[in-house]
Amino acid sequence: MTALVDSESTSTSTTPDRSLRWCALVFDAQNLLGVRGGGDGPWEVSACGSETDPAAVRRRITAIVGEGPMVEPLASFGAEHGEPSIVVYACSLRPEDPRPDGWSWTSIVRLRTAILANTSVADGFLRAALRAIEPQLIRVPYLNFGENEYLYRFRTESQRNRAVYNSDDRGRVLYQSALCDAIKAVRRQKERTADDPAVLDFGAVRYVLPSHFGFCLGVQNAIERAYETIAENPGRRVYMISELIHNPFVNDDLRERGLVYLQTDRGVHLKNPATGRDLWDELVEGDIVLTPAFGATDADKVKLIERGIAVNRYDATCMLVEKVWKAARRYAQSGYSIVIHGKGEHEETKATFSNCAKYAPSIVIRDLAEARRLGEVILAPDRETRLARFAAFAPYCSGGFDPERDLDRLAVVNQTTLLRNETVAIIEYLETVFAERFGADAVEHHLHARSKGDTLCYATQVNQDALQRALRAGADAAIVVGGRNSSNTYQLFRMCRDHFGARAFYIQSEHHVLGRDRIRHYHYPYKPGQPKAGDVEELPFLPDVDRPVTILLTGGASCPDGIIQQVVTRINALFPAESLRSMEAVVDEVLACGA
Repeated sequence: MTALVDSESTSTSTTPDRSLRWCALVFDAQNLLGVRGGGDGPWEVSACGSETDPAAVRRRITAIVGEGPMVEPLASFGAEHGEPSIVVYACSLRPEDPRPDGWSWTSIVRLRTAILANTSVADGFLRAALRAIEPQLIRVPYLNFGENEYLYRFRTESQRNRAVYNSDDRGRVLYQSALCDAIKAVRRQKERTADDPAVLDFGAVRYVLPSHFGFCLGVQNAIERAYETIAENPGRRVYMISELIHNPFVNDDLRERGLVYLQTDRGVHLKNPATGRDLWDELVEGDIVLTPAFGATDADKVKLIERGIAVNRYDATCMLVEKVWKAARRYAQSGYSIVIHGKGEHEETKATFSNCAKYAPSIVIRDLAEARRLGEVILAPDRETRLARFAAFAPYCSGGFDPERDLDRLAVVNQTTLLRNETVAIIEYLETVFAERFGADAVEHHLHARSKGDTLCYATQVNQDALQRALRAGADAAIVVGGRNSSNTYQLFRMCRDHFGARAFYIQSEHHVLGRDRIRHYHYPYKPGQPKAGDVEELPFLPDVDRPVTILLTGGASCPDGIIQQVVTRINALFPAESLRSMEAVVDEVLACGA
């Protein structure tokens, strides 16, 4: 490696050479900071110099770290008493990039702890640079990514690692289903387009299953990354920020294989039962932390960066969630504030809000009712009334949000697991609000036109479209299978409830089917404080009729195929064996229909 700085700009003491105009902080792929010095002297910044031309600075830093990594100015400090500021450049090495020779590598947390104990371990220049860059730390791991580049794209069929679903008997029971494989092979001709449902005729009981149900590509991506990470890192501590997906059986299986969750799906930190300490506080350099499919807030990612823990390599964020973030950034660049249609307590909405708020004033609304209250704010006759009406939204908006200024131009993005029709209804309502306030011709200026479908998850939508087609087939009852906190599963249940009323049931597994006449139904807590929210209630199940019964059966995007088949097996066991056709015969019939 070349020399760090030239001889005339090597001074990085507490009072640095006044000719210095930039310094560089170089991080490796593990988010460890490279510092010079130590030993008998203080630690110093990675590099510094007197050049003022950014291109010249980049050439200097590139000469040290190599041609590949991106170098960007992220902050500045020292602009006092008319003196020029010193620009802090950051560089993030890629996994394949060698570390410069002769440097020490430390986490921000370790360095900060050492400075608190003894300020002389780091010179004033380094301490000032660290303070300046702190608000921009979230950008460091992403310096080598383009604005339109996705961290974890959907794997193609040839890239899928299906072995993780078949690694042992436990995995096979959870994930494998010959029945579901047959339905998807025959009915799911196109990933993004719903088809007619499959009808499984077992004799005494018939099932109607939509063409699309169960795992979406984002969930498959996340599951495969999690199992691969555990298998590839024996002996290392592997954590997940929160639940990988909203399915307790998948999360429990990963836990039994050694994965440790740092916090609940509501963001409550978990403790190590052996030490009583917060698990976040026990993270050390070299630990592995996975990001779940919903994404993570910048605050959580910064905690990893500060601890010297890789972020991108183990990020399992669904690219359709990331697509929402990219859309929000585009809207913000066009001068729009961001309205997020989502549940404020949901991990995905928290992550989306965190990303949106970086770029524009942002606010979360739960449903059309809250959109109407926001409309009343927009239509308020004066500032005083507007501020009074907006008070209820204060906990759900970004810092400094000014309803007088920031509700003038809006773009809507959404939590990807909600009903498309609800997001569209919110946008259409806001169109009427802006038409009333500014006139119909001005609506396009005040409400981003493309936001009406730009951030909807196609997997969520196609599951809903497929269920809508299945509802037309008719049934005696409907069962939707999914985790207790699965938002997309609840949206499917809502569709069934609207069609079947009290004959629609939300369950987690076959264990909720108690008998032909009884079933344990879960009341999803859509709104905090609603009656029976989170309760499981025993209800009447199938009608007592002298004919075969028909059940519509589907699963949310985080429901494994194995559980769907176990529900079928459980219900079939409630009927006399002589009245049922075999599973093999039904599977063969399904496959024959597609031949």
